[in-house]
Amino acid sequence: MPQTRTFAVIGLGSFGSRVCEVLSEKGASVVAIDADPAALERVKGIVSAAVLVDTTDEGALLKAPLDGVDVAIVAIGDNLEASILTTALLKQRGVPYVAARAITSIHETVLRRVGANEVANIEVEAGTRLARRLVAPDVLDSVPMSADVSLTEVYLPPYFVDKTPGELDIEKKLRLKVVALLRPQVDLDDTGNPVRRDELIFIAPDTTFKEGDRLFLLGRNADLDEFRNL
Repeated sequence: MPQTRTFAVIGLGSFGSRVCEVLSEKGASVVAIDADPAALERVKGIVSAAVLVDTTDEGALLKAPLDGVDVAIVAIGDNLEASILTTALLKQRGVPYVAARAITSIHETVLRRVGANEVANIEVEAGTRLARRLVAPDVLDSVPMSADVSLTEVYLPPYFVDKTPGELDIEKKLRLKVVALLRPQVDLDDTGNPVRRDELIFIAPDTTFKEGDRLFLLGRNADLDEFRNL
């Protein structure tokens, strides 16, 4: 069996608490760290350990149980100084991988300079996704896979209906890969009431597209933009 990875989550606001929940649900060992006893109280039932530490205090951080931690997540948002100092001290402590939350572009730059292996600029990412969705209503969601490649969920274009990927030659003509689709289905529950669900279908060359399908397209952002403008 694969060895369980250990995560430390520092800062237990809404973002940090949610990170703790998801990691714990996935079976990870989670050490929650905060200087606020009330914040620790909220998560102590779902994490492996809840530790009261001021992570901006180098002496206190040296005593924190971080020796077996594989990844530390600095979820501190509003206190930029605490976020930056904590990130620097975690790297100094020898934590192998530090991911940090940023709230401005300057904050992101400084976090990288003090050693953060990964920085999530939550506000910028959320704003970008909202703007893209509003300017392109046919795009349901888009997840960046790299700087210039994304996985995007879109409504099926009308001219795709009743055709197959082989007929459309999407990969060659549009330089995009259809990874899968979601097809709405209606079932009946035990009392005879209709229940809507989405069926996930992985694409084969002879899969026939149907009206109402939603596609997951993988490709370069420039090609995705061109597809949306068709």
